[in-house]
Amino acid sequence: MSAHAYGLEAKYELIKILRLPAFLIPAIGFPLMFYVLFGLVLTGGGRGATQASSYLLATYGAFGVIGISLFALGVGVATERGQGWLAVKRASPMPVSAYFLGKYAMSVVLGMVLIALLALLGVVFGHVHLTAQHWAAWVIVEVLGGIPFCAMGLAIGYMAGPNSAPAVVNAIYLPMAFLSGLFVPASMLPKFLQGVAVIFPPYHLGQLALLASGVLPPDGAWVHAAALFGFGVLFSAFAVVAYRRDEGKTYG
Repeated sequence: MSAHAYGLEAKYELIKILRLPAFLIPAIGFPLMFYVLFGLVLTGGGRGATQASSYLLATYGAFGVIGISLFALGVGVATERGQGWLAVKRASPMPVSAYFLGKYAMSVVLGMVLIALLALLGVVFGHVHLTAQHWAAWVIVEVLGGIPFCAMGLAIGYMAGPNSAPAVVNAIYLPMAFLSGLFVPASMLPKFLQGVAVIFPPYHLGQLALLASGVLPPDGAWVHAAALFGFGVLFSAFAVVAYRRDEGKTYG
């Protein structure tokens, strides 16, 4: 029964998001548009263009899965809190963890769709050539790397109001992505910003994606993985505290 509830919750979360073009089009479309513009159109031709396409394939993949995680959990949870839907969920016999895992599963599925579309663009138009091992490693890193950001989105969803959540997510997401070197390599940023990049979680996901795809040599992968894991644990703790506070307000 419990496993069935988890499966149904994940299924209906995905169906619900597919019926929300206002979320789906920006979440999938913006990373694809940026990659086409900066990774394909503006790179010109030749070997350097292929290298740039490969580099931006990894970093825009990270940018995309982070956005899906933050908006799906952050804005989605805040909106449903404001609508009173979470109170209904708590009062139902469904395990409350099924609600959260359903959103996590939906984020992973959308991340896989985005990564597949980016890979198709990279191969067909960017002439990106990776070994089967590098393709597999890149997909795994990108898809699983979005999960710690689900925890961040969940924390935002419980700390921000339904009207302010989109602005809060954008105010955190876009500057953090830029300062982490997802739009342009961190080495091209001003000197005083280069040292700042390492404190932001998207930097570590971007570096892992570049390492996994073979664009960068596989040095320091465990450091970046440990940083992402610690970030996920930290924001999971924030989300638990915020959830309990919200539950107390609802029923206290």
